[in-house]
Amino acid sequence: MSAPAGSLLAAEDLRKAYGPTLALDGADFSVHPGEVVAVMGPSGSGKSTLLHCLAGIVTPDSGSITYDGQELTALGDARRSALRRSEFGFVFQFGQLVPELTCVENVALPLRLNGTPRKQAERTALTWMERLEVDDLAGKRPGEVSGGQGQRVAVARSLVTGPRVVFADEPTGALDSLNGERVMELLTEAARSANTAVVLVTHEARVAAWSNREIVVRDGKSRDMERIV
Repeated sequence: MSAPAGSLLAAEDLRKAYGPTLALDGADFSVHPGEVVAVMGPSGSGKSTLLHCLAGIVTPDSGSITYDGQELTALGDARRSALRRSEFGFVFQFGQLVPELTCVENVALPLRLNGTPRKQAERTALTWMERLEVDDLAGKRPGEVSGGQGQRVAVARSLVTGPRVVFADEPTGALDSLNGERVMELLTEAARSANTAVVLVTHEARVAAWSNREIVVRDGKSRDMERIV
């Protein structure tokens, strides 16, 4: 597979082994700006490994990953870390908010790590919290809010730097169906309005339904469901 024209992030023929276990066996992927692509597959299929390779967290054994015209695998650790701080956003299954910080401090944290002054960072954080309907939780700590509220705070944090790609790994896995639907609605709406690409790892069809396109990973191989005739 060659990367489709206009792709922001694309991977070709990725292979990754952990000892004798082959996690990726020739996987391909692409996503355009403003597009939500769901990566689906059973547990152990390689979908999380694919996400970690695309995000520059894990280096594949072979294959190519192109982000905005540059080869991601050729970048040094410092440059990949800088991308994760400024151009990539992350949402995890359990939010992974810092319990000692208030919700607004959690959302502002990526900006603070990039050197933004506290007041400016928190003003920007509050703007995103308002969009995600959790601005009333600004002064509360993560332990004082519900799971659904906490996950919306995590989504706000993932978008606060204005990233070009958001990686969402089972973002509704710890939520009931109602809260999960609301989180997905707000995540996809906010991302599309900002022309942000979303790589959504999930095993749930109802979550994948929020995407523009589905890629199924099984035994380390990928299939783009839109291209299967």
